[in-house]
Amino acid sequence: MRRFAAYLAAFAACLTLIPPARALSTHASGAILMDAGSGRVLFEQNPHERRLIASITKLMTALVAVENCADLDQEIEIEPQWLGAEGSSIYLKAGEKITVRGLLYGLLLQSGNDAATAIACHIAGSEADFVALMNQKAAELGMADTSFANACGLNHDNHYSTAFDMALLARACLQNETVAAICATKTVTVGTRTFVNHNKLLTRYEGCVGMKTGFTEKAGRTLVSAATRDSQTLICVTLNDGDDWNDHAKLLDYGFSVFPREKLCAAGEIFGTVPVTGSLLPTVTAVAAWEAGYPIRDGEELTLDVTLADRAEVPVKAGDRLGEAVWSLDGRPVARVDLVSGETAGADVFSPTSIWDRIRALFGAY
Repeated sequence: MRRFAAYLAAFAACLTLIPPARALSTHASGAILMDAGSGRVLFEQNPHERRLIASITKLMTALVAVENCADLDQEIEIEPQWLGAEGSSIYLKAGEKITVRGLLYGLLLQSGNDAATAIACHIAGSEADFVALMNQKAAELGMADTSFANACGLNHDNHYSTAFDMALLARACLQNETVAAICATKTVTVGTRTFVNHNKLLTRYEGCVGMKTGFTEKAGRTLVSAATRDSQTLICVTLNDGDDWNDHAKLLDYGFSVFPREKLCAAGEIFGTVPVTGSLLPTVTAVAAWEAGYPIRDGEELTLDVTLADRAEVPVKAGDRLGEAVWSLDGRPVARVDLVSGETAGADVFSPTSIWDRIRALFGAY
């Protein structure tokens, strides 16, 4: 294998009026600011402390529902045993018909506990079985300090999470187009109901794209938000925060100003060439399979290491993997892209190997 090394200097970020990370603080018991694309943590405050999370639980309810429902626009009939959940409600009635998508809007915008129970029972047959799916998904996402006991977020000894784990969940929700779109909806009418999103940041903060509010007296105010600027999306989570709207705006401003996303390469950017055996085309270009970027603050420097195959054997198709490019920060890999062939190279009619094979075939020398 061949290796090449290069160094990329980070663009300077304007730090005027922006406090250093150590000077930042929130009113929260637990908080985190994370870059959604890379997963880099930009700020943290008791990020792994287990706490009650209230209705931000419903992000997991929505994600599991969307991943396990074949038809979100199918109308379902509300069963009487699905009703009776305490707390916030969209006032479902036994016997009425509503789509699963409609219930999801009621779940994420209006924070309806009855919508959560109806979704859970429809998808899994019972809330207990649905909660098992929620915990299974949490394990898949690496939410090591999370346990769900219901689909609503009601207080329970076995229902808790952390700021870090909820940021992992938020990343997964943003990657799900359906969940992300609903979280970003400010208002919607479903049948005779109009749901207005409780997340005030959707109108107060530039670029906000969701995600979910929560509150119980015991849990306090909980909030998961996300915002996008200049191709960069940040996730902010606070638990038990009495001033969450202002804290989220402050943390998001800090992240966008101090850790802007630097574009490391464009999709299709050439990183080198690889010799080809058995083709008149002597080499194929090795290009980036996708765009890469990473949030970098002033003074940080990334190291680029490119690894390419010594040669490629025909046939080579455009898009075939030829190696990878890896960027590291302080010796730790932080971003990577596959390097693939930019061209197709086949066995040529007039290559020496092809000519000899044709002569042998002509005289029956097989």
